[in-house]
Amino acid sequence: MPEIARFYGIVIRMYPEPGAPHHRPHFHVYYQNYAAVFSIEPVELIGGSLPRRQQRLVEAWAEIHQGELLENWKRLQSGRLPYKIAPLR
Repeated sequence: MPEIARFYGIVIRMYPEPGAPHHRPHFHVYYQNYAAVFSIEPVELIGGSLPRRQQRLVEAWAEIHQGELLENWKRLQSGRLPYKIAPLR
């Protein structure tokens, strides 16, 4: 599972789903013992949980990089590797 970004202890990953029914474009977030799933368009929490501060950081980062996230989703679903995305600073 490719890691596409890491910042403030938060890890962002995307899973390829080749040959599977495609879910809406999304990414996975890991922070300490928390795990969450966010949709890309619109950026919103669709599963799991994060502490409020980390959730807000992820939402801000995803809004800034929404186009890159969608491009990475398409790349993964077509069997290509995703690009790294700049962390939130």
